[in-house]
Amino acid sequence: MTTRRALLVVDVQNDFCEGGSLAVSGGRAVASGISAFLAAHVHRYDAVIASRDWHDAGSTNGGHFAEHDHQLDFATRWPAHCIAGSEGADYAPELQLPQDVRHIFKGMGEPAYSMFQGFDDDGRPVIDLLRGMQITDVDVVGLATDHCVRATSLDARTHDLGVRVLGDLTAGVAPETTVRAHDEVRGAGVRLTDTTAIGLPWR
Repeated sequence: MTTRRALLVVDVQNDFCEGGSLAVSGGRAVASGISAFLAAHVHRYDAVIASRDWHDAGSTNGGHFAEHDHQLDFATRWPAHCIAGSEGADYAPELQLPQDVRHIFKGMGEPAYSMFQGFDDDGRPVIDLLRGMQITDVDVVGLATDHCVRATSLDARTHDLGVRVLGDLTAGVAPETTVRAHDEVRGAGVRLTDTTAIGLPWR
């Protein structure tokens, strides 16, 4: 079978970068790194797909947002972030995506971590989009390693896709949870690598 590969860019948004409401240290560097990587290698991908959290305003989004500070646990209940249409939900300005990128929105009124929980502008689930393009393999980059990158990678494996996480184009919330996420995705058959170790040709 011919390998067809997509780059999945997960949640590189202002609220997840330095200065945002749920900032990940190194987020803006990741955004810049993805831009440089795409500038050099976009031609090697059959598709680029980018997701954004797109949460409802004035709602807990199914309990995803804590109503009060004492409910925050930074595991299942979070501060408000990435409200649909807000500056915080915009892609980080350091992220430069190709014109033909496919945009995915997730978390509308509900918790959502994996890109595979989202939909494109036409309401198509991500897996239908990938299958329509006959994608066999994905490289995953973005934020955060221990949450949405982890969930996206695991879901990709459940759909029998080959999965690589490019670690130098990700950043985690905390070292401990990042290590656990790495162990979990590796156990599911995800290859952990980085842009310097991919090697050429990629296919």
